Amino acid sequence: MHHDLYDAATFAAGQPHDLYRRLREETPVHWNHEPNGPGFWALTRYDDVFAVDHDFQAYSSAPTIMIDDPLNANEGAIGEAKMMLMIDPPQHTAFRKLIRAEFTKPAAAVKGLRLNELARQIVNTVIERGECDFVADVAGEMPSYVIAELMGLPLDDGRELYKLTEIIHSSPETMAPRAIPDAVNNMFGYAAAVIAEKRARPADDLATRLLTVEVGGRRLTDPEFLLFFMLLVDAGGDTTRNLLSGGLLALTRHPEQLAQLMADIPGRLNAAREELLRFVSPVIYMRRTATRDVEIRGTAIKQGEKVVMYFGAANRDPAQFDDPDGLNLARNPNPHVAFGGGPHVCLGQHLARLEIDAVLTEVLTRMKGVVIPHEPEWLASTFISGPKSMPVTFTPARRL
Repeated sequence: MHHDLYDAATFAAGQPHDLYRRLREETPVHWNHEPNGPGFWALTRYDDVFAVDHDFQAYSSAPTIMIDDPLNANEGAIGEAKMMLMIDPPQHTAFRKLIRAEFTKPAAAVKGLRLNELARQIVNTVIERGECDFVADVAGEMPSYVIAELMGLPLDDGRELYKLTEIIHSSPETMAPRAIPDAVNNMFGYAAAVIAEKRARPADDLATRLLTVEVGGRRLTDPEFLLFFMLLVDAGGDTTRNLLSGGLLALTRHPEQLAQLMADIPGRLNAAREELLRFVSPVIYMRRTATRDVEIRGTAIKQGEKVVMYFGAANRDPAQFDDPDGLNLARNPNPHVAFGGGPHVCLGQHLARLEIDAVLTEVLTRMKGVVIPHEPEWLASTFISGPKSMPVTFTPARRL
């Protein structure tokens, strides 16, 4: 069993729940070395993850929320502009307020854009074949559609942007040397073209509104827009896709739970979706940096040291959840931290839930007899967890 949370091999079969269990029991505040860095503290208990996520005074999101320190000051930043994930309140609050207003509107608009209709179209493209790669053909299509609709982009561009996010979230040692910086540059290049297009032809979409709204009495600079664009595409892509793919895998492995859900999808989907979020935990970690000397469970942490919250471990903590490794689609209450917590709690969670519900409903009601013939290949990432590809078979049916 791999013990190293920095190594992508540790996550080669999904989240390492045996390792998490041992860390929770033996060293809940665990020092993990880094081959080219100072090392970091790994938190695996629910209470610690929850506390650190809520205490932005002691645990900062700057300079980055990734374990690796930026190679230069420009990673996660362009000049003075910084990505919202990497700044703390009060600066963070102003940005977030702006986007929150902009995000609840599109959430309503996308609802009006008939998420259920998008889900129907997605399933229509595979339903007659009786087989597909669920990740590419179904789960990944939904967030691609939604970002394209939200931002006012062509659907094919949505797909291409998602291919870039998968590269960006991969562990560097598993990729060609320039692959990740090239993907980031491609995304910025695309976003710069969006700026030019929306300034020339403003439209009723999120991209246009982000270019015209004001934060603290001024508009977003171009670099701020580029970072926002990347955040919205990145954050909404792999996560929703991985929850849907990992969720379907969990359901097929727990047929009795699936049968209960199938008996009353409208009545039981709410609780089921929250349990799949807890069980799958698509975001593996977020990092903070100690702003002063602190102590967690009697372990001294020095100012400047990295503190990393493992959400998948927190979501299986027996101190918080009964039978934490069991899938219980009726679990209630279910205070999972799949969306994080505190000031940086996932801004798109409302939209994510709508997307998940639309796809799951369509898949479960129409794709009968789903079989996942072999263990899927998982993403080579220490940051985002999900199947890279997952061939499935099912009973062919007619398009709607």
